[in-house]
Amino acid sequence: MSVAFLADKTQSNISVNDLQDAASSLGFKIPEEDAEDYLVLLQSVEAIMRQVKSEDDYIHPALSPVPTINPRVYWEPEDVSNPLNAWRHRCEFAAASPTTDLLRGKTIAIKDNISLGGIPTTVGTFTEILCKNGNLSISPIDASVVSRVLQAGAIIKGSSTCENYCASPLSYSAASGPVHNARMKGYTSGGSSSGSATLVAATTVHQEKGTSFGETVDIAIGGDQAGSVRIPASYSGIYGMKPTYGLIPYTGAVPLAPMIDHLGPLAATLEDIALLLQVMAGYDGIDPRMTPESPLRHQVEDYPQILAEFKNHKEVRRLGSGLKIGLLTESFDILGLSDEVRDTVRHSARTYFEAAGAEVVEVSVPMHRQGTSIWTASTRMSMSEWACQGKTSGFLSFLPPHIQARWPPDQRMYELLTATNPAAMNVMLSGPFLQKHFGPSVEAKAHRKVFELRAAYDQVFTQVDILVTPCAPTVAMPHPKMKADADGPSSSIMEKLSVAIGVTTNTAPFNVTGHPALNVPCGFGSTLNDSRKQLPIGMQLVGRRWEDAMVLKAATVFERGRELSHKVEIE
Repeated sequence: MSVAFLADKTQSNISVNDLQDAASSLGFKIPEEDAEDYLVLLQSVEAIMRQVKSEDDYIHPALSPVPTINPRVYWEPEDVSNPLNAWRHRCEFAAASPTTDLLRGKTIAIKDNISLGGIPTTVGTFTEILCKNGNLSISPIDASVVSRVLQAGAIIKGSSTCENYCASPLSYSAASGPVHNARMKGYTSGGSSSGSATLVAATTVHQEKGTSFGETVDIAIGGDQAGSVRIPASYSGIYGMKPTYGLIPYTGAVPLAPMIDHLGPLAATLEDIALLLQVMAGYDGIDPRMTPESPLRHQVEDYPQILAEFKNHKEVRRLGSGLKIGLLTESFDILGLSDEVRDTVRHSARTYFEAAGAEVVEVSVPMHRQGTSIWTASTRMSMSEWACQGKTSGFLSFLPPHIQARWPPDQRMYELLTATNPAAMNVMLSGPFLQKHFGPSVEAKAHRKVFELRAAYDQVFTQVDILVTPCAPTVAMPHPKMKADADGPSSSIMEKLSVAIGVTTNTAPFNVTGHPALNVPCGFGSTLNDSRKQLPIGMQLVGRRWEDAMVLKAATVFERGRELSHKVEIE
């Protein structure tokens, strides 16, 4: 390492005391005879940082907002038009000159951790945490996926509510209040892509029952670090896909941890999942999460065409011929899995896949039981740095320039997060604690265990084409009590967190290993308090890395089998 230059000491306010404070934080004291030399070096690097801080920022041309038909204005949704609290900000953005018509006329919502030019990005948290003056910064960029959906002709209707710091698999933690399940108000819609799932599901419920929820959307984009696309899709009864890691650029979205950051589509139909996947996928030249395996834009598979050709297979009853489905044994006895979800997923998988000609077998990956522990150990120590402090990944990256993380937290921040999302505060506390007591060596070992876990899944994929697991372990549950009232106090920290324990056990492992995974609605189950009320059950399909098309095909086989089985029942 070289030193760029030696600073003019008269231009710096850095003192020997500052130097010794830095040394003390590292556990040693600098001798007096060395202090002057190290002080000059510290003053020099401080001068460089002050210089960069004072310069104009740079907006990558590829992230400049796409020109739109109307000016980019936004508004806060009124309660009456936002009964499920699924919208964060509203807008009406359509590209002035779209380059394709793949999404022509499709309405879409963008999760509120994804930069949308002309609109603030709140990441589900409080304005006073994001900025001291109360004025939210407006995004000067369109995230890569935002540019792509606009250029494909989609109409962006706004940003969808997400969970506070994106740190909850349930939907009660947003600063703007709980997001409600479209099928049952007062129940979770899953998180952290809660608003995205709800707005798509609400469209479906409106079509089925005529219930009005204000304006909703056809499709949506969510983010998934442990299941945050698939879990909301499971609770809401729609499709939600976490693609292969590196297939879709994360550029312009607020990270939790680079190793597990994914963006993915949510939709009511497989056709729309395929369409949105094709539009979003492909190398953008900016995101360091993308690898040499990531396809260039012109190399992205035509998922809608692949799906259409596959569906039109002339032998309807043998659509699944040659497809081997593995029921992952360990996923059916996880902590908190309800009997009804277990039995529904297992029965529907066997019945419908076999009805369409696929072979269904039991397979075992014992290491699956360690999946969430490996996920936690490999990400938790540094997650507060990426998610809460806005640290760069160490690789060349382009973080959203309008998001300035507030750090360190103060008492007010502690109180706000404890009242709404103690999981976010737990992440902040875990970082320094784990660094002190375990250090980076354990995190590095956990990363090596990720490779072992990936190899374990890859080995079973030599025997089967698709793995089947339950997605969320139960149907949606009621929100915890978020505010004290005449009936009593609000839910305690543990009462808020206990309902989320185990929710991502079957989804999080595939975030670290990078395998594509899709939630498929597969039935309904009884709610906790009333067996007469039914809510969706989700089945997760997992495929080999970079075989996202195979996952979509498998879901199509399942749907064909369901159609055939229901036809037989009717006859």
